[in-house]
Amino acid sequence: MKKTFLSALFVLVSMLSASAQSVVYVTRDISPESLVKIYKALGRKAEGRVAVKISTGESEKTGYLRPAFIKPLVDEVKGTIVECNTAYGGSRATTEKHWKTIKEHGFLDIAKVDIMDEEGSMKIPVKDETHLKYDIVGSHLKNYDFMVNLAHFKGHQMGGLGGVLKNASIGVASASGKAYIHTAGYTDDVRNLWGHTGDQDGFIESMAAAAQAVHNFFDNGNKILYISVMNKMSIDCDCNGNPQPPLIADYGIIASLAPVALDQAAFDIVSQIHNDEHNNTKPLLDRIARKHGTHIMEWGEKIGLGSRKYTMVSIDK
Repeated sequence: MKKTFLSALFVLVSMLSASAQSVVYVTRDISPESLVKIYKALGRKAEGRVAVKISTGESEKTGYLRPAFIKPLVDEVKGTIVECNTAYGGSRATTEKHWKTIKEHGFLDIAKVDIMDEEGSMKIPVKDETHLKYDIVGSHLKNYDFMVNLAHFKGHQMGGLGGVLKNASIGVASASGKAYIHTAGYTDDVRNLWGHTGDQDGFIESMAAAAQAVHNFFDNGNKILYISVMNKMSIDCDCNGNPQPPLIADYGIIASLAPVALDQAAFDIVSQIHNDEHNNTKPLLDRIARKHGTHIMEWGEKIGLGSRKYTMVSIDK
């Protein structure tokens, strides 16, 4: 009887959680000042040892968030910029190459930077074990009390959609963790990565599970926040050194404490843009659809990472 009651209670709590609407803040002003302003609007102060998770960008051709743009926010939270090495060839595939890229892109000029898997990986628990037994992240993640997930919203050549969920999962994963997620738990060996990437939905679901693992790592989501900058929205990710040019006008900055709602809001914004001489959303939306990109929000909601429902609140006067 007690077990039946607890099961019913769990279902009820899950239903109530799924129906709750999160707040997504928005500003149409893409400036360093508005980046700080939207962070403050969230009402959650970054304290302790703060990690600011960005993409350091594969090349100058990509839309990664530039140092001058993010510096005031990094200063505000007294943060350390954090990244992990990639699982493919390129300018960030090894720690040595990655440090060179970080320096060339100017990040060392504005803040401390930490390649979190420079000294290896560590495993953190996943709640959803459909594909992954654990999440493999940079070992330095344990050195931080709080995370500011600062993403550049755009497409992604494999995942379709690159937002805060991707930044938390693939972005925080070590090189071996990236292989583990991309292959939906088949292998963590980067040498065998590309032979086992055929399970597209499994890959997307693994990203959601890994994002939830990172979210929960920070005090069950109480010491993490999410910001997404919607500019230079190419169909390709910043991990692509030669991306397609953006065909959508810069939109603004959005932020939330709820990552699923935030990625959903970004997708909805792009979906609702009127196509004209300044905007052609079709290539990006086609890429997202072809790669089942929105499934990351669907699966994230299913596994309890948060609702896709949200209320949009402007911070502009």
